[in-house]
Amino acid sequence: SIFCQGERILLFESYINVNEDGSMQVTENITVQSTGNEIKHGIYRDFPTRYKDRLGNNYVVDFKVIKVFKDNAPEDYFLKNLANGKRVYIGKKNILISPGKYTYTLIYNTNRQLGFFKDFDELYWNVTGNDWAFPIDRVEVTIKLPDGASKAILSTAGYTGPQGAQGKDFTSKVDPDRNIIFTSTKTLQAKEGLTLAISWPKGFVKEPDIETKTRYFIKDNRSVLIGVLGLLIITGYYLVLWILVGKDPAKGTIIPLYYPPEKLNPSALRYILKMNYDHKVFVSSVINMAVKGYLAISETNRVYKLKKTGNNQIDLSGEEKEIIRLLFGGNNTVELKNTNHRPINLAINSLKHLLQNKYEKTYFFTNIQYFIPGVILSLLVMVISVIFGDNNIEKLPIALFMSVWLTIWSFGVVGLARQVSNLWKRAFADKTNRVLFSIKAIPLTLFALPFFAGEIIGIGFLIYATSITISLLMLAMVFLNVLFYHLLKAPTLMGRKVMDKIEGFRMYLATAEKDRLKILNPLEKTSELFEKYLPYALALDVEQKWAEQFNDVFERAIASGQEYRPLWYSGTAWSTLGIAGFASGLGNSLSSVVSSSSTPPGSSGGSGGGGSSGGGGGGGGGGGW
Repeated sequence: SIFCQGERILLFESYINVNEDGSMQVTENITVQSTGNEIKHGIYRDFPTRYKDRLGNNYVVDFKVIKVFKDNAPEDYFLKNLANGKRVYIGKKNILISPGKYTYTLIYNTNRQLGFFKDFDELYWNVTGNDWAFPIDRVEVTIKLPDGASKAILSTAGYTGPQGAQGKDFTSKVDPDRNIIFTSTKTLQAKEGLTLAISWPKGFVKEPDIETKTRYFIKDNRSVLIGVLGLLIITGYYLVLWILVGKDPAKGTIIPLYYPPEKLNPSALRYILKMNYDHKVFVSSVINMAVKGYLAISETNRVYKLKKTGNNQIDLSGEEKEIIRLLFGGNNTVELKNTNHRPINLAINSLKHLLQNKYEKTYFFTNIQYFIPGVILSLLVMVISVIFGDNNIEKLPIALFMSVWLTIWSFGVVGLARQVSNLWKRAFADKTNRVLFSIKAIPLTLFALPFFAGEIIGIGFLIYATSITISLLMLAMVFLNVLFYHLLKAPTLMGRKVMDKIEGFRMYLATAEKDRLKILNPLEKTSELFEKYLPYALALDVEQKWAEQFNDVFERAIASGQEYRPLWYSGTAWSTLGIAGFASGLGNSLSSVVSSSSTPPGSSGGSGGGGSSGGGGGGGGGGGW
C-alpha cells in the first residue's frame, strides 16, 4: 500500500535543452507518492545559484521559473531565498492534498552552467540534487545539445550516490535524434542523486567573451568593485597629500662631523633622525646618564638595576632630569621589570612628550592629522564592501568583524615583523657577532609567532567569509597605510639641515679603521672618547662599528695590565661578549627589557572521470511541505 511504502519520488524525469548561446531550459517532471506526512500542500525544489570560484569570488547563475504544473494543470508556486540559491514551493498554501500519486512539473531557465575549456566545452550537471528528503525510485534524463554538437560528443560520464560518491548505477545511450539519455538502474536513497558530464568540441556553443565575463564578475562581486574603487580613492588621497605636505626637502652634502650637532643629546638625535619615538630613544638617554656618572647600571641573572650615584645633576638635560624624577621617585634604585611598570611607563611617555613638544613641528612634521583619516577611510571601505557585497548573510558578522579586526591587527603585526626581520638581518650581516644577534633574535621571533599565527588564522576566516580577492584588497590597504605613515613624515628645511649634520656625525661614528685616514684630523681614540659617544652610537644604530674602532686601544690596555672596564656598568655582558658585543648587546638588551617592563604583568570538470555525485551545476534537492 501507499502507507507501507512511505513517501518517495517514483520517477524523476528531466529534459535539458542546451542552447547555442550557452543558456539552458530544463523541464523536470517529478512524480511523487504522498501519504500526507511531509507532502501536505505539495513539494519544494531547491536550486543552487551561488557558487565560489577557485579564488573564493562569487559566481552567480540565473534561475528563472517559466511554468509550474501539477498533473498537467497550472499550479501555484512561490519562491524563497536561501543562503546559496532559491527554493520553489509548489502547491497552495491554504489547501492540503489527499494521499496519492502526483506529478509536478517545473520548467525553468538558467545560464552560466557550462564549462569552457581549452579543447572542449562541457555540461557537468547535478540532475536531481543530493538533498532530497525522499528516496528516488527511478531517474530518466534527456539532454539535447545544439545541432552539430550532438553528433560530435567527445565523452560522457555519470555518478550516483551521496555527495562525493562515484557510483555507476546508471545506463546511457544516444537516441535516433542524437539526444543523450541517462537512466538510473537502482533506487537512490534520501540524500543520494545522479550527476552527469558530457563534453563536445568547441565552436557549437558561444563562449562568453572577456567583456561579458567582466560584466558578470562585477555583477557577482560588488564587494570587490567597492574594494578596488576604495583602494584607488585611498591611494589618490595619500598621493595628493604626499605631494602637498609629505615630500622631503633635498638632502645636503653629508660631511663627517666629530661632535653631536646643535649640542643635541642622544635621545634627541634619534628622535629627530627617525621622526619617531621608540624604546631605543629612552635607552640611549639612560646610558648617556650612566656615562655622565649620574647612574650605575648592573645586571644579575638578566635583571637590570639602575642606581643613582649621588652626583650632581648639573650636566643632565631637562628631559634626563624628568626621567630621573619619574623613574626613581624618592628611591635610589629601580629594577627594570614589569612589577615597576608604572614608573617606567611614566618616564617613557614623559620623554616622548617632551621630545615631541620640543622638536616636532620645528624639525619635522609627522602629518598624523592627515594619516588618521586615511585609516578611517580604509576601515569604512572594508565595512562597506562587506555589507553591500554579495556575501552570504550567515557569514556577514564574521566578515564584518574580521575586516575591522584584521585591518587594525595587521598594523601591529607589520611593525613586529620589521623588528624580527631587522634582528635577523643584523645576525646574518655580522659574522663576528652572529651568535650574539641570533640569541637576541630567537626570543623575539618566538614572541612574534603567535601574532603571526593570529594574522594567518584571521586571514583564513576572512577568506572563508568573503574571498581571497577581498582578503588581498584588505592586505593591500594595510600595506598602503603603513607605507604612507612613513612617507607623510617630512622634515622642515631647518630639520633637513640638522639631519644632514646628524648623518655626518653618524658617518664619523661608523667609519671603519681602514677608512679613517680619509677623515681630516680625526679625534684621538681613548676610552673616554669611546664612552662619551657610545650613547650617540647606540642612538644612531652604529654602536658595534663605533666599538670596533677601539679594539686596538683596549687590547693595548690589556697588554699593559690595565684592562678597561666601564665604571658605570657591572654584569656578565662585558666579560663574555667583548667590547663590540658589549656595546651592541647592552643597547639591545636594555631596549628589550624596557619594552617588557613597561607592560603590566599578565597583560575542475567532471567528464574526464574526476567528477562525483553532487558535483557540477544544478543540484539542490527538495522535500514536502
